[in-house]
Order: sequence, then structure tokens, then C-alpha cells
Amino acid sequence: MTDQILAPENVLIVPGGATRDEAIREAGRVLVEAGAVEPSYVDSMLERESTVSTYMGNWLAIPHGTNEAKDLIRKSALSLLRYEQPIDWGGEPTRFVVGIAGLGDEHLEILSKIAIVFSDEDQVNTLLAAGSSDELHALLSGVNDA
Repeated sequence: MTDQILAPENVLIVPGGATRDEAIREAGRVLVEAGAVEPSYVDSMLERESTVSTYMGNWLAIPHGTNEAKDLIRKSALSLLRYEQPIDWGGEPTRFVVGIAGLGDEHLEILSKIAIVFSDEDQVNTLLAAGSSDELHALLSGVNDA
């Protein structure tokens, strides 16, 4: 596999904050630019969020498309955005927004890897302290391991 699930260019540190929907659109834009999804996949990410929150705890939200949007995914990929100011995610403070596109059932394995990283508060604090998107990507490179 030559494509990384989480490519360095898909990791961004965003100065300031955003609204929940702006953050979902930004995470989706990165997936579109990576060639992972059709542009309309972003709409399905917003649609899913309107029915069930993708907030996971420990500053993390994982927006992803609806099951009906599976045919809009070209390849599995992640986008990761770290916001310098917390986002109000349905009443939960969020700093990390991880957009997911998974071919077939690959999203389940990807979700599992992200959940393991973010279940450790020390690791989350290390991610919050990362000084650059390159450093952030290096800390998360384990999600690319098969």
C-alpha cells in the first residue's frame, strides 16, 4: 500500500476556532483535495452530524459520511485538524476533528486506531502540545500501520 491513510498534507493546525459545521466542512475539504471522496460526501458528513453527534470525548470528534454515501468514497483516508481554540461540538469542547473516509469496512479499523490513541489522556496532551503539523503527523503515524 503506497497511499497512507493519514498523509502529512492531511494534518493541519488551525489557528483560532470554528463552528462545528465549519470544522466538518474543513475536514471534508481536506478529504476531497486528497482525492479520497467526491465533494458531495461532505454534505453526508453534515447530514450524519445532524442526526447523531460524532463527538468521542478527550477533545475528539470524528465526522464521517452516512452509510448511503459509501459510493462517494474513492479511497480510504483521514484528515486531522487541530484547532487552537476549542469548538463547541453540541456542548462538548473539541480541539481535534478527524474526518474519515473508509472503503468497505476499513473505516471500522481506522476508527479503532484513532480511538486507542485518544483514549490515553497523556497521548492527547502530547498531541495538543505538538508544535507543527509535521510533528502532529509523526505522533499519529501509527494509524498508517497495516
